[in-house]
Amino acid sequence: MPLVIVGVIAALMLAETWLSKRNERALRAAGAAEPDDDVYGVMQWAYPGGFVAMAVEGIVRGGAADLRLVAGAAVFVASKALKYWAIASLGRLWSFRVLVTPGVPLVTSGPYRVLRHPNYVAVLGELVGSALLLEAPVTGAMATFFFAALLRRRIAVENRAIGRNPPPR
Repeated sequence: MPLVIVGVIAALMLAETWLSKRNERALRAAGAAEPDDDVYGVMQWAYPGGFVAMAVEGIVRGGAADLRLVAGAAVFVASKALKYWAIASLGRLWSFRVLVTPGVPLVTSGPYRVLRHPNYVAVLGELVGSALLLEAPVTGAMATFFFAALLRRRIAVENRAIGRNPPPR
C-alpha cells in the first residue's frame, strides 16, 4: 500500500510541477520579478525529499493501520482541495516561485478571503496527511517542521515582494 500512496503523491506533484512551470514562463514573459532572497532552492529538494523519507519509513513500518489510513487520507484530500482552490483562485498567477507581475492586484477571492497563504497551509496539511497515510511519524514530523520553517521564511519574502511588510533590518 505505501508504494501506491507514493505513486499517487508523485503523480500529483508532477502535474503541479508542469502547471507551475507553464505559469512561470507566462509570468516571466509578462515582466514578473522574482526576489533574490527566496528559499525556493531549498524548497525544491526539501518538499519531495520529505515524501521520499516518509515513503521509506512507511515501507519499513509496513504502512498505516485502518484508522490512521482514513485520517491521513482525510487530511491529505482536504489539503489538496484547499491547495487546488487556491490554485484555481490565482489562475495563471500561481507557481512554485514568488513571481510578482507589475500592476497585477493581489487576489482576494476564494480562500484568500480568509487566509493570506492558503497554499502554504495546504502544503503542511499534505505533509501531515502523508505522514499518517504512510505510517511515518518520525520522518513526517521532521519533514513538516523543517518545511514549516522554510515556509515561514518564504512568507516573509513573499510579503515583502507584494508590499505587505518592510524589508528586514
